[in-house]
Order: sequence, then C-alpha cells, then structure tokens
Amino acid sequence: MAWIYLMIAAVFEVVFALATNATHGFTVLGPSLLTAAAASGGIFFLSLALRTLDVGVGYTVWTGIGSVGTVIFGTLIFHESLNVWKVLAFVLIIGGVLGLKISDSLANRTAAPVAVAA
Repeated sequence: MAWIYLMIAAVFEVVFALATNATHGFTVLGPSLLTAAAASGGIFFLSLALRTLDVGVGYTVWTGIGSVGTVIFGTLIFHESLNVWKVLAFVLIIGGVLGLKISDSLANRTAAPVAVAA
C-alpha cells in the first residue's frame, strides 16, 4: 500500500508544481488555491507512504517522479522545450526510481523476522 500512497503523492507533486507556475507569483486565486491543496495532499500521502518506506527511498522516488512528471506536463501544457538531454535525464531518473523500488522489494524479502521479547 505504501507504493500506492507514494504514487498518489507524486501526482499531487506534479499538480503542485504545475499549479505554482500558473499562479503568476500567487496573484491568480484559482491556481494559488490549487497549489496549496496539492502541496497538502502530496505531503499527506507521502507521510502515509513513509510509515513503511525508508525516508531516503520514499522522498527520492516522490521527487523523482514529480520532476519527470512536471517536465512532461510542462512541455504539454506550457509548451516548454524538450530536447534529447532532458529525455536522457528522465531515463536516468526513472532508472534510479526503479532501482530504489527493486532494492526496497529485495530488502523486504531478505529481512529476517525480529523476535519480540514478552
């Protein structure tokens, strides 16, 4: 469930970044309110994910997906430039995110059960 919470948090992160751009320095009410709501939602779902995930993994994945999503949607919505270097950077970020997910799964599989004293 932690990874689902993390994906929801990442969606909020993308909305937060895109809405922040649309606020024009917090002078436009609608995007300003959306920015605040998305920031709150992102942090809330990130905190749920961090109940089980290591903070280093969770936060890094959250910001990585948020970064890639922001650039992709920034290109589509705000017509920002996209070039081969940005695409290469995305591939590296996504590779890092997948590597963290795999390492987290492997660590959970190999973790020895902890005995609890009564």
